[in-house]
Amino acid sequence: MCLGLFERVKMQCKINESILELVQGDITELDTDAIVNAANAQLVLGGGVAGAIRRKGGPEIQAHCNKVGPIRVGEAAITTAGKLKAKHVIHAVGPRMGEGAEDEKLKNATLNSLRVADENELESIAFCAISTGIFGYPIDRCAKIMLKNTIDYLNGRTNIKKVVFCLYDRPAYDVFVKQLAEK
Repeated sequence: MCLGLFERVKMQCKINESILELVQGDITELDTDAIVNAANAQLVLGGGVAGAIRRKGGPEIQAHCNKVGPIRVGEAAITTAGKLKAKHVIHAVGPRMGEGAEDEKLKNATLNSLRVADENELESIAFCAISTGIFGYPIDRCAKIMLKNTIDYLNGRTNIKKVVFCLYDRPAYDVFVKQLAEK
C-alpha cells in the first residue's frame, strides 16, 4: 500500500515489515542510520553527493575512506558519518555508462548497500540515485533497478525497518514516484 503526500513531496509504501519512502531533498540532512554515497572505486569524496558529504561531514569521513578503499564497482563499504545527522555512510560504487554490464553493477551496488546495513544492524538507510550524476546513468533505468531490487530485498529476511530514496530535484523525484507507482 502506497500513500502519496505530495504537499510534502513524499511517498511511502509498506513492503513486508518495512517502509519504503521517496522524498525530495538533501540526503546529507537525513538522520537515518546510514546514507548511501554514490562513490567512485577509490572512495575519494570529490563532487556531487560525495562532495556534499565531505563538506558537511568533515575530514574524518575521507580519512576512514582511505582505510577501507579502494573497492570494486558494485561493492559497498561503511564508514563513519562524521558531523552528519546520519550515523554512518555506506559508499556504493555504481557503474559508469559505457563500461558494460551497467544494470547488473547497479543492482549489485544497491543490494550490497542493503546487506552492509543489515550486517551492521542498521534499521534505516537512505539512497541517492546512484550513478546518475557524472557517471551518466539514465535516471529512469536507475529508478527501475534500484526500486525493484530494494523491494525484493525487503520482501526477504531483513532487520531494515526503513529505506528512503532521497532525490535532490523534483524531476528525479517524479521519475522514482512514477516507477514505484508501476510496481
